Amino acid sequence: MNHPVRNTARLMGAGLRALLVLTVVCGVLYPLVVTGVAQAAFPGRANGSEVSSQGKVVGSSLIGQRYDKGKDKQGNPVPDLKFFQPRPSAGLGSNRTNGVNTRYDLQVSGASNLGATNTDLVKAVKERKQWVAETYGVPASEVPADAVTSSGSGLDPDISPAYAQLQADRVAKENHLPADRVHRLVTDHTDGRTLGFMGEPRVNVLELNAALRELARGRGA
Repeated sequence: MNHPVRNTARLMGAGLRALLVLTVVCGVLYPLVVTGVAQAAFPGRANGSEVSSQGKVVGSSLIGQRYDKGKDKQGNPVPDLKFFQPRPSAGLGSNRTNGVNTRYDLQVSGASNLGATNTDLVKAVKERKQWVAETYGVPASEVPADAVTSSGSGLDPDISPAYAQLQADRVAKENHLPADRVHRLVTDHTDGRTLGFMGEPRVNVLELNAALRELARGRGA
């Protein structure tokens, strides 16, 4: 065998050995180690931050979702006021706005990209503010910003404590629960700023509604 052939064979052998070693290390051992550490140290997060209610997984605490009881004649979802409502998704609750991600659709995550002076955005915000004020019996001036605007991803699972407390009386009435108990439930599920200084206080809507289900079930509602 001449030198070029031997060199080629040697290089191919070295390449195959490197491929096998890297496949085992990077494709088998590394994923197993990372998965094992994640399952041991952070099992909840490693499995998708699942939230359970009455023995069933009802969603992830990282992803927002709607709480509806059907659709109206125009095909628009009708919010179920027995539950705390999330902030709007990117379409601000109306397909007329931009037709994208109005229902926490994971496949089209993103913002509406409408500017503050955009007439469609202004109209949608006014409509949402009017709906919140009339539905929960508060002045329009008391409606929090997150009740009428979407997040950058359109999938925000949290709302402000102010918006959660604003909904508490109506939620309590719909579930035949004492209003003070529902307000206290909101307080108990309010998370402070991360590390005490990052972000804003927030309430995870899915976790709050899961706790509400348990409370209503306990009262026989």
